[in-house]
Amino acid sequence: MAKQNVAEQFVDILVRAGVRRMYGVVGDSLNPVVDAIRRTDGIEWIQVRHEETAAFAAGAEAQITGRLAACAGSCGPGNLHLINGLYDAQRSMAPVLALASHIPSGEIGLGYFQETHPDQLFRECSHYSELISNPQQMPRLLQSAVQHAIGRSGVSVVALPGDIAAQPAPEKAVEHALVTARPTVRPGDGEIEKLVRLVDEADRVTLFCGSGTAGAHAEVMEFAGRIKAPVGHALRGKEWIQYDNPYDVGMSGLLGYGAAYEATHECDLLILLGTDFPYNAFLPDDVKIVQVDIRPEHLGRRSQLDLAVWGDVRETLRALNARVKVKTDRRFLDRMLKKHRDALEGVVKAYTRKVEKRTPIHPEYVASVLDELADEEAVFTVDTGMCNVWAARYLSPNGKRRIIGSFSHGSMANALPQAIGAQFTDLGRQVVSMSGDGGFSMLMGDFLTLVQYDLPVKVVLFNNSSLAMVELEMLVSGLPSYGTQNKNPDFAAIARAAGAYGVRVEKPKQLTGALKDAFRHRGPALVDVVTDPDALSVPPKISAEMVTGFALSASKIVLGGGVGRMIQMARSNLRNVPRP
Repeated sequence: MAKQNVAEQFVDILVRAGVRRMYGVVGDSLNPVVDAIRRTDGIEWIQVRHEETAAFAAGAEAQITGRLAACAGSCGPGNLHLINGLYDAQRSMAPVLALASHIPSGEIGLGYFQETHPDQLFRECSHYSELISNPQQMPRLLQSAVQHAIGRSGVSVVALPGDIAAQPAPEKAVEHALVTARPTVRPGDGEIEKLVRLVDEADRVTLFCGSGTAGAHAEVMEFAGRIKAPVGHALRGKEWIQYDNPYDVGMSGLLGYGAAYEATHECDLLILLGTDFPYNAFLPDDVKIVQVDIRPEHLGRRSQLDLAVWGDVRETLRALNARVKVKTDRRFLDRMLKKHRDALEGVVKAYTRKVEKRTPIHPEYVASVLDELADEEAVFTVDTGMCNVWAARYLSPNGKRRIIGSFSHGSMANALPQAIGAQFTDLGRQVVSMSGDGGFSMLMGDFLTLVQYDLPVKVVLFNNSSLAMVELEMLVSGLPSYGTQNKNPDFAAIARAAGAYGVRVEKPKQLTGALKDAFRHRGPALVDVVTDPDALSVPPKISAEMVTGFALSASKIVLGGGVGRMIQMARSNLRNVPRP
C-alpha cells in the first residue's frame, strides 16, 4: 500500500470526523488536498464561485445536520474571502473546519507573492487557528482542530502550506478516536436548589428563550405550564419555541412584536433560557434575572444576574420540573396573553385590508403567501435587513421547518450561500432563500452554483431596488436617504439566461401562481418580486437608549408591521384562558 501524504491523511481525518463535503474554490496551494478529495470515498469537493459562499454554505450545513462541516480557500486572497462566513459560523455556534492553504513554507515571512498569515488573521473568528509548518504535527494538530470545532461549537482554522500538504505523512502517527458529538451538561444540585427557591418565591415569572432551547420544547412547555409563565423568544429561538405554544407572547428586540417586551418587564422573575440576546436595552434592569446557558462565557454579559446557571436548557428544566411547586394563579399569564392578542390585532389590520390588490406589492403579503405555500419541512434561509423582519413576523414554525440567517453576525448576502449548504444536506427537501435585492446581487455569482449542481433551491427575491433597512436607519436619525438606491436588472431574465427557471412578479394577483410554479419546478428557480420600498418596520417598544446596532426612533410615520398567522395563534391561546 502506498504511503499517505499529508493531504491524504488530512482528508481521511475529516471523513472520520463526519465531514461529507468541502466547499471552496480550487487554487495551486490547495491542489494536493483537492486531489486527495477526488480520490477519497465519502467526501466530495463542492466548487463555488466565491470563498465567502463556501464558508456560509459550510456554516448552514453544520446548523442543519449538527455535524462538522468544512470549507477551504487557497493561499492569501483565496482564504481571506472565507473570513466573513467564518465569523457568521462562529457566532452561530456552527462547527466548521476551515482549511486556509498557505504559500510555500520556506517563503513564509519573506513577503512572498500572496503572502498573509492566516493562523493570525482568523484567530478572532475561531476557537482554534494554527499553522502546520512540519508534517510531524500531523495528525495531532488536525485532530485538535476537529475537537475544538465540535466540542466548542464553532470554527477551527488550519493553515497548511501546499508544499507541506504534498509531503509524506509521518511514520507511525498516532490517530486517536475522534469525539463527534457533544455531551449534555447538568447544573450542580446547588444551582438547581437556588433556582427552585427563586421560582417558588416569585409571583410572576416570564421565560425568554433563544436558540439554546433547541431540543427542549417539551420541557419548556411543561415548565411554563407548571409555573403559569408567559413565554417570549428572540429571533434565533423562534423556530424552536414558538410552535404548539399556548404561552406564546411573541418576540422582543429590534424585530419584535406582541407582548414579549411587557412580559419581560412586568414580571418579578425573568428566566433567560439559552439566549445570548444582544440588545440589553430591551431587557429589564429592575427585576430578578436568571440565565441558563451551556456556554458559561455568555452568562451575565448582557444583564446583571441574580443567578447564573451553567448547563443544558433541557437538562436544567428536567431537574426543575421535578422540584418546583405548581402555581395556580394564572392572572399574570392571562393578562400577558390578552396584551399579546390585542397588540397583534392592532397592527394586523393595516396589512389585511385589500393588500392583495396593492402595487407595488407589499412585502408582508409576499411573506404571508410564501408561508402558506411552503412545505411543512421547508428550510428558509433569510437575508439580513428587511427580510429578517418578514421572516420573524410571517414564517410559521412547526417543529419541522428550519429558519437560518445571519442572526448574530448580521451579514448581508448570507441567504443564497446558506441555501446552497442547506440543500446539499438533502436534495429532496425544499429550501427557500428569502433574498433581498441588495444581498442577492452582492454574491449573485453563486446563483451559477445552483445551476452547475442542479440544486433545487428556490430564491424568492424581495426586490425593492433599495437597501431598505439602511434607509430606515437614516430616516429615524433625521437624515435624508443617500446611497441606498439600487438600479436593478430583471433578475428573472438573468436566471433564465443562466439556465434556471425565472419569473418576474409585478402584480399581487400573479404571486401565488408564480410561487406554485417555482416550487413545482425540479431545479433551481428564482421569483423576482417587485415590492414596495416604503414598507418599513420598527419594534413595538422603543426608546432613546435603544439606538444601538440599528438607528431607532419613536417616529409616528414608520409602520409597526404585520404579524401574519401569529394573530391566529394568539386568538387561539386566548380562547383557552379560563373565565372567572
